[in-house]
Amino acid sequence: MNPPHAFGIAGLIGWPVAQSRSPVIHNHWLAQHGIAGRYVLFPVPPDVFKAKMEYRDFKGGETLAPAAGIVLRTAVLNHPDGATGYRIEFRGKSVCYVTDTEHVPGKPDKNVLGLIQGADIVIYDCMYTDEEYAKSYVGWGHSTWQEGVRMCKAAGAKKLVVFHHDPDHDDDKLDAIGREVEAALPGALMAREGLELHL
Repeated sequence: MNPPHAFGIAGLIGWPVAQSRSPVIHNHWLAQHGIAGRYVLFPVPPDVFKAKMEYRDFKGGETLAPAAGIVLRTAVLNHPDGATGYRIEFRGKSVCYVTDTEHVPGKPDKNVLGLIQGADIVIYDCMYTDEEYAKSYVGWGHSTWQEGVRMCKAAGAKKLVVFHHDPDHDDDKLDAIGREVEAALPGALMAREGLELHL
């Protein structure tokens, strides 16, 4: 996981407050908008999380066995701050979580291809469109939905889930992207609040 982006998984709001270094202002913003939570600077102290935390260090590219019958493969991703992609395998099924990765146009990322090869579900960083990426976002550490489609086709993955949406994309823009994704790769879908995926 990319620690600066862990707030998205931990449930802390990441936008617009993650772009500032002012917890006082942003905690006020959260309260004014009725959002239960608090903004803290990274690294987040462990006391913020209420779960029992256990830390196991590993290097990207390692394969782990966190519990009986579960295989967790990892891959180093292309991100300015470093990031790791994950593939969880259990009972012959596989789900890949590939966030905070930036592709190089025309050069498929071998680490990502190896990770998602034949996967049942690929949840992929689709922050931008190819056009937006080329115009304004090279070097920002994120990819496009079109690259997600290309990678899933090349790897023979069964289902693409488009996620890590650009916060500047409104619902209409996301709906339009969803239609384009479905046309480009039938069965692909947009991640949205409340989405449940079943294998």
